[in-house]
Amino acid sequence: MHAIRLHEFGPAENLRWEEVDDPVPGAGEVLIDVAAAGVHLVDTSIRRGEAMGPFPRPTLPAIPGREVAGTVAAAGEGVDPAWAGRRVVAHLGMASGGYAERVVTAAERLHALPDGLSEAAAVAMIGTGRTALGVLDVAAPTAEDVVVVTGAAGGLGALLVQGARNVGARVIGAAGGERKTAQVRALGAEPADYLRADWTEGLPRATLVLDGVGGTAGRAALELLEPGGRIVIFGWSSGEPTRLDTSDLVERSLTAIAGLGPHIQGRLRELEERALAAAAAGELVPVVDDHFRLAQAAEAHAALEARDTVGKVVLVR
Repeated sequence: MHAIRLHEFGPAENLRWEEVDDPVPGAGEVLIDVAAAGVHLVDTSIRRGEAMGPFPRPTLPAIPGREVAGTVAAAGEGVDPAWAGRRVVAHLGMASGGYAERVVTAAERLHALPDGLSEAAAVAMIGTGRTALGVLDVAAPTAEDVVVVTGAAGGLGALLVQGARNVGARVIGAAGGERKTAQVRALGAEPADYLRADWTEGLPRATLVLDGVGGTAGRAALELLEPGGRIVIFGWSSGEPTRLDTSDLVERSLTAIAGLGPHIQGRLRELEERALAAAAAGELVPVVDDHFRLAQAAEAHAALEARDTVGKVVLVR
């Protein structure tokens, strides 16, 4: 089989399409013929050799990728033989190996794909979808909220926009450039282009900010909050967290909440099931950028780092 391998930490071109041995499932494991593999921003940090939260630097050479969907090709000892031939999706956890034509994982990580849900959409929901639901559970938006979502055209942001709109909230989607603000508008949110220095001018006061961008964009979104508002922070794709201090919380009676962390770690399987069910029912529709082939992982990484992608980036066979 072929896989993308990383032999040295560094730029995207260090990702190489190579021939490797087929993995063999052990006891309790299955072999998946991969049809789609997810690409995450954290994958680019790992490739560069940078520390990224709980994610360890892999031992090289390594095959990146932690989200896959495809068909079960073989089952190891102790695995229900009924899995053979079924379309499945799995999050590989802290393991890697997803950017490959075949991957082995524990059978307990499998989810059967609902009828009508594509492998690419399932990959978008198994990781990014579960994160979106975890953030929405913490944020608890209501029909009375005015919600600002930063990074609203990304894979996660697009799902957060939909989740907030599904409960009747007014949603402002902040994104960079015409292509991305057009996507925000297509999702039914009010677009705001934060490539413009005055992007918050004329926007209404907000009651809730969902922020995964941080930096100046996150701080500007925070300034939109009315007294008593709340901000849920779940990342900083800009490279630095949103700046806030005690005076923000005390003088304006704001609430700052971590959207991710230990409080959802014990619920990952539940969140995955809910995310796949929501996609199958059409309640959450992932925005997927699936024009990159599996062998084009380097190009996908470069595009993601250049902020040239819209939605969840998925490599396809």
